[in-house]
Amino acid sequence: MEFDFRALPGRLFGPDFTPPGYLAARWLFLRALGLIFFSAFYSLVYQIRGLIGPDGILPARDYLIQVARVLGSARFRYAPTVFWWSSSDHFLMAVVVAGMVASLLLVLNFCPRGMLAICLVAFLSFIAAAQDFASYQSDGMLLEAGFISLFFAPSGWWPRWGASEPPSRASRYLLVWLMFRIYFESGIAKILGRDPEWRDFTAMDQYYQNGPLPTWIAWYAHQLPHAFHAATAVLTLALELLLIFAIFLPRRSRIVMFFVITAWQVGIILTSNYAFLNYIVLVLGFLLLDDKFLVKYLPRSLRPADPSPGSDVTAPTKVTDWQSHLRLWVQAIFLTWIFYATSALLIFMMFPQAPLPVGPVRVLEPFRFANEFGLFAVMTRERYEIEFQGSRDGQTWTPYPFRNKPQDVHAPPRIYAPYQPRFDWNLWFASLGTWRQYPWVIQVEERLLSGEPDVIALFAKDPFPGHPPEQIRVVLWQYWFTDQSEKKEQGAWWRREQIGLYGPTLERTPDGKIAVLEMPDTPQMPQ
Repeated sequence: MEFDFRALPGRLFGPDFTPPGYLAARWLFLRALGLIFFSAFYSLVYQIRGLIGPDGILPARDYLIQVARVLGSARFRYAPTVFWWSSSDHFLMAVVVAGMVASLLLVLNFCPRGMLAICLVAFLSFIAAAQDFASYQSDGMLLEAGFISLFFAPSGWWPRWGASEPPSRASRYLLVWLMFRIYFESGIAKILGRDPEWRDFTAMDQYYQNGPLPTWIAWYAHQLPHAFHAATAVLTLALELLLIFAIFLPRRSRIVMFFVITAWQVGIILTSNYAFLNYIVLVLGFLLLDDKFLVKYLPRSLRPADPSPGSDVTAPTKVTDWQSHLRLWVQAIFLTWIFYATSALLIFMMFPQAPLPVGPVRVLEPFRFANEFGLFAVMTRERYEIEFQGSRDGQTWTPYPFRNKPQDVHAPPRIYAPYQPRFDWNLWFASLGTWRQYPWVIQVEERLLSGEPDVIALFAKDPFPGHPPEQIRVVLWQYWFTDQSEKKEQGAWWRREQIGLYGPTLERTPDGKIAVLEMPDTPQMPQ
């Protein structure tokens, strides 16, 4: 029997009617993806003006002006954002609200492809203009998953299960391929990073304490013996480098891997606030389950219609009209492009000198639709925290309280993921370097001296209501989890020690200018 290569595009990129199908998995995945998009936009409601608004820390307007000055007409490809039209506070909020509405309509299964497109445009617009506040791997995961889902989702206004238009093999495969790469590339990064803590299985000993924003459950996990932490380090490497290949094996192996991945991600979610990162990986796991497995756990009213032999649901319609051909080839071109770019990035990761064309990869870079991952390649060995303090007299210093970051040693760390506190997150990264490497920290000082309400709103409250302080400084602390005896005696979750100044101490002069009062003694370079 000869293989008909002319039918290959249709088999890969056309609707796949082969039983048992993935209608239920697609339905669950798209509803969950809508919720993840909503969480991303919801967190921006309270932050976007303080981060990139006209009076924010890194104004999008100033950034885009510089991009236009340097790149000219190429600026739109380098920074694909609707904020070229306007980056006023009102327009920023309008884009966020549009993203929230579209994500909720995606959850309700209203015009899923159209709502995905709006979510992508709105979120990409923020990412392209957010500069230092859009450097997270989770942002790339969401954009890549969202773009592939444009071809995975059914068409129509209220498609329900989309039984007449099941997902193509290629679109589902690329979403599973995304999950595989998140794991496998993170494992490869750990090997290539040559961190001795992964080689001697001590990487998890301080992980719960030193991660960006731990939860209160992380405190209890930190107290567990080294044997537990060593075992989880081994399991992490085993899952990322070996077990993850099982998602490409036959059905039974995929079902087992669904439960392994789900349990793993739930454990991470309970101990770490990595925003929506782990939720993306968690819901990608739905795509390992077919309808034969899932429908048993759905109420009868929600189950896809049982196909009968010869019914319209199971019989694919031959593609004859030009519009169907166009849709097929658009999907074929873009999904093949994504697969090549992501495969090339994986190959370059292991073989940097591989002779592969890089043009298709570079074209996608500004859009973040094809990404390279590498979670925790090198572990953080100490925990440092930056604190902003203000003073009216230069003697008494009052800290600005954070919303989510560790600060009060008696306050239990909270669970708030998938909410993404980008300001607090970036301060954790800044604490691992110097203020010269993260100059936006100084811009926060300047905004606090000026009493900018949008930046002050990034904190839990304003300790200087009515009138900003005369001086602002940034102090660096080192934090440790308390042990069980310290917590019992003092009721404290943390203990801390002041290291010194992180950056320059600034003062507002009588003529309204800003002067430097004191510089850090030595550049702080935590290891």
